[in-house]
Amino acid sequence: MSAEPRERVTEPGEDYVQFAGAGESAKGQFRCAECGYGVTVHRTLPVCPMCSGSAWEQAAWSPFGRSTQVQ
Repeated sequence: MSAEPRERVTEPGEDYVQFAGAGESAKGQFRCAECGYGVTVHRTLPVCPMCSGSAWEQAAWSPFGRSTQVQ
């Protein structure tokens, strides 16, 4: 059984959010539209291992998003 992705409310001027489905060819970092679980894929999007959701949103990418600041 496949869960429908959560409805996303957008503010005026906000960009449209495009979802990709499980089984679609993809490369990059994605978050489950249902529970927020994150995956990095290089071939096809899976069914979410946490909630069995099938809709994925591409995660925002930043070259410094995971770096730690050295003080």
